[in-house]
Amino acid sequence: MARGTAHIGKETYTTRLEIGAHTLVGDEPERNGGKNAGPAPYDFLLAGLGSCTAITLRMYADRKQWPVDAVDVDLHLTHADDGSTVIRRTLTITGAVDATQKARMAEIAEKTPVTLTLKAGLRIDTVLA
Repeated sequence: MARGTAHIGKETYTTRLEIGAHTLVGDEPERNGGKNAGPAPYDFLLAGLGSCTAITLRMYADRKQWPVDAVDVDLHLTHADDGSTVIRRTLTITGAVDATQKARMAEIAEKTPVTLTLKAGLRIDTVLA
């Protein structure tokens, strides 16, 4: 399905990531002792959710032949009043689409693959090489 590797040497927190055919850099902000050379881990989590949401909604609008000009996904990882971690996702859908079509796209956003994975939880099996 998907595959990636992460490598960190002695460089404080700067991490080289190989995800498929793409090389990325992850880091921590300076306030956490990093060099801010790339997104922090939670930033990558939001990037995955945001790209999955935008791509899925673009595919849906194209399939329905709806005149969607753009989909913007604003994400904010925060804490709810009860102390739990929550992602606030705000969709901005532009184009000649009506309120019913926008509401349907919001329903579809709740069913994107990454959304469903995050909501269901994910088993992680760790082994030593």
